[in-house]
Amino acid sequence: MPTYHAAVWLDHNEARVFHVTPSTFDETTIHSPKGHTQLHRKSGSDDGHRAKESQSYYHEVTQALADAEEVLVLGPATAKLELIKHAHHHDPKLAAKIVGVETVDHPSDGQLVAHIRKYFKLEEPKVTA
Repeated sequence: MPTYHAAVWLDHNEARVFHVTPSTFDETTIHSPKGHTQLHRKSGSDDGHRAKESQSYYHEVTQALADAEEVLVLGPATAKLELIKHAHHHDPKLAAKIVGVETVDHPSDGQLVAHIRKYFKLEEPKVTA
């Protein structure tokens, strides 16, 4: 039985969850309830750091990955690390399935799927005559 692979590319605006096989993929987009927000001193934050992300966002992402046997987490900044921290605290079964974390900017869906297939060493089935 083949291993079911999934990957998520996420930032603080959205998460794109991919379920990938050698020949097909499907993608689901989950939007952060807050969208992209960054607080600075002028807007009420004492330290100028980003406001904490809603845990419901990370919960929704972990639910979308729940059936996978192996998970690759991708993204350009800290949201991927916050997702992993959330999984360790709230969904240890999923945390155990995370096999890789990589910094990846803003690729297209096709670039992401190619990267995921290469990471998991998934190959197109060979057609024989």
